This record gives sequence, C-alpha cells and structure tokens, in this order.
Amino acid sequence: MKLRHKNKHQENFPVGMMLFGKEKRQIVSDYYRFARYADDIADNPHLQPQSKVNKLHELEEIFTGQKNYQGQKLKFVKQLKTEFERMEIPTTLATDLLIAFRQDSIGFYYQTWGQLIEYCKYSAAPVGKFMLTIHHEHPSTYLPAVSLCVALQIVNHIQDIKYDMKLLKRLYIPEEIMKKYHLRPEDLIQNKSSIGLQKAISHLMKKTQGLVKEGSLLPQLIRNTGLRIEVCIILSLTNIMIKKILKGDVLAKEIKLSPKDWLIGICQGILKGLTTKLETLS
Repeated sequence: MKLRHKNKHQENFPVGMMLFGKEKRQIVSDYYRFARYADDIADNPHLQPQSKVNKLHELEEIFTGQKNYQGQKLKFVKQLKTEFERMEIPTTLATDLLIAFRQDSIGFYYQTWGQLIEYCKYSAAPVGKFMLTIHHEHPSTYLPAVSLCVALQIVNHIQDIKYDMKLLKRLYIPEEIMKKYHLRPEDLIQNKSSIGLQKAISHLMKKTQGLVKEGSLLPQLIRNTGLRIEVCIILSLTNIMIKKILKGDVLAKEIKLSPKDWLIGICQGILKGLTTKLETLS
C-alpha cells in the first residue's frame, strides 16, 4: 500500500473554483494549498512523529510572521498571510487546521464520539468558516456549516479506514464504539469487514446522517448564489456517499463516487441551490 498524494481533482468534494468570483480564486487556491501541504506532512509515513510536529509548527510560524522565511517553496504561505490581513480574516481559520494535523502526526486515539467531533472541528470546520467568511456570509451560517464539515470529515475517514490504519497507524473509530462492537485495530486491515465492523460503520454513518441533516439548513442561509450551489452539491454528494458506504465494504473495495453519482449530485445540487427559499436574517 503506497502513500497517496491527492490533488484537488482527487478529493471527494473539491472546491468548485469556477463558482467563485475571480477576486476570490487566488485566496481559495492558496488556502487549499496551505491545507494540503500541512496534510501531506501529517500523512507522510517516512517522517517521525516529532519531525512532523516540528514542520507543522514551522509552517504556523511562517504564516503568523513569527519566522522570517525567504525561500520560494513556501512563498504561497506568506501570500496567504497577506490575503488574510487584507480581508481581515481571523488567522485561526488557518492555524486551527494545524492543531488537527499535529494530532494526526502523533497518532492520537479517540476515546469517545465527542472527542472525534472536537478533532473534526479543527480539521474540517475551519474550511467551511473560511469559505463563508470570504463571501461575507452571516454568522448564523457557521453552526450548520460546522455540522456539514464534520460529517464530510467522518465520511472521508471511514472511506480511508484501512489505509489510515495500515500505513499511518491512525484510528478514527472512537474506543467506545470499538469496544461496543468487540473490535481490535487489526480488524481494520483485513480484506473483508467483520460483522462487528459493519455494525460499527453503520452506527457511525447514522450519527453522521444526523450531522448532515443539521448541515442541510445551510443553503437557506447563504446569500451568495455560487456558494449556495456549491454547498447544495456537497450535501447531495455526501448523502450519496453515505448510502454507498452503508451498502458496500470499505475493506474489500475502495468506495468512491462514480461519474453517474457526480452527475446526479451536481444536477440535484444546482436545482436545489437555485430554488432554495432564503431565510430573512436580521
């Protein structure tokens, strides 16, 4: 099993850059690059945990201006900092990501569902808040956005459960659920899911569906048409992916969206985005 390097076209739900105004594409691109660079550090199986943590601290110091960096490789980090300052975006929407990546680097094990949710609030929620912030959306959008982002992260973890455990020694099923279904870490690297693992994944996906339901309130709060359509597409694709996970076996075969799934998700999302009745915000 080899280390995978994802680009924006390999993500389940990539940023739809063409749906955003030209003036926002650069900051979105730099932000995505920042997150991907940090993620690649945390996911690198050839680096020791402390080395990963050190590199992530260095990345944060460059972004916050605590470290003077003159090289070209991370020039985009300094550029992102300048863009954050220009748009008066809280730096935590970038640095919070690094908190989660440092947890990944040391192989943190989650005891409870609540701990997993808290991790996802650092690893995924800042991205949603960032997108809402650069579009000047109302703060009332943040809560459902967090629920949707957390759901997306959990879906991604379940898809990658075998890869994460086998190569990165990383486990995202909370200990309380592992114990409930009598699972051991080695059960996650088999060629076929046990009945216990199938039940555990079903348990997690049902809880995740609850988060998606909370996130489904988001479109009616978003004023920007392009962003609203993007969110509706993501909601549609997330529901499709959860159904595929519940029907399939994440250990036996990689579960991913088919071209047909993408077509359905995009069409449903566009229709929903254009017909959603907006709530009146004070």
